[in-house]
Amino acid sequence: MAKHYKLDRVREMADNDEDFVMALAAAFIEEVPEDAERLRKAVPEKDFYETYQAAHKMKPTVELFDLGVYDELIEVQDWGKFEQEDKNVEAQLEKVLIAVENATNEIKADFGL
Repeated sequence: MAKHYKLDRVREMADNDEDFVMALAAAFIEEVPEDAERLRKAVPEKDFYETYQAAHKMKPTVELFDLGVYDELIEVQDWGKFEQEDKNVEAQLEKVLIAVENATNEIKADFGL
């Protein structure tokens, strides 16, 4: 359990209310993979606005579940925000996408979602 994510901050925020922890896990499953898919499409298309929006929306949840790719997500977000055409964020994006996929699969299994 919990190799690709951590529940320390989640449990702290939920004050150890397991129903709330479950609700946060369900929210992760609903929202984060969808936003990751938006990033998967937006970055190669150089859709800076969509990249910024998706990454910005993901930040709190990625940090809350401590996926270990917060800094990479910030780089992708900033690439979109500042329209850094001369910068390549494919490697950072790939790390984020893999972390989200791993955490999503593990959360689904761990919480029966």
